[in-house]
Amino acid sequence: MKPMSNFEKKFGKYAIRNISLVLILFYACGYLISWINPVMLNYLTLNPYAILFKGQVWRLVTWLIVPPESFDFFTLIMLYFYYSIGTSLERAWGTYRYNVYIFSGILFTVVGSFLCMGVVYLMYGSLPTEIASAYFYSGSYAFSTYYINLSIFLAFAATYPDMQVLLMFVIPVKVKWMGILDAVLMLYYVIKGGVFTRFAIIASLLNFVLYFYRLHRSRISPKQMHRR
Repeated sequence: MKPMSNFEKKFGKYAIRNISLVLILFYACGYLISWINPVMLNYLTLNPYAILFKGQVWRLVTWLIVPPESFDFFTLIMLYFYYSIGTSLERAWGTYRYNVYIFSGILFTVVGSFLCMGVVYLMYGSLPTEIASAYFYSGSYAFSTYYINLSIFLAFAATYPDMQVLLMFVIPVKVKWMGILDAVLMLYYVIKGGVFTRFAIIASLLNFVLYFYRLHRSRISPKQMHRR
């Protein structure tokens, strides 16, 4: 087992156990709000313009409960799937390191949203208030936990590449091939998507890039993690 870092020794006791369940409970709150008052979700998204110019600082946190898609039966399956792979990663990495992975993805996404706003102003110059408000409102939905969840899956695929899952409950597929497919699709969206989508994807996946870099510099191989 890799020895604890100084940061882990100091802050490891504050790590949130079973954080995957916490994220799913956030989703539950978001879906409940969408059923009761869907308009309210418009005031919870990660909108950097509203944060800076309207003082709506709560958006720095509340975007975590905004569900990335409408609720149906397959949503339940997907949430259970992400809960399963999240708990597997937490067991393999340890609670502290898994927390760092999740929170770094959240932090990168917040920073990416503000960088995106800066790039938009560089591209278009000063925008009238009404146009800027509507533009960043529509783009704010791109900054959700959807891509953070994909980064969790990519980390799982890198840690357990030969594990098989049943695609459509029937076809056995190794996780690494699904991870490669997701990576190709995200690359496609980065190339073809709008500025908000590009920043959301890149920012959300920076934690996986850092993980992959550290994985190849670490003495712990994916097979060793699998044994753990």
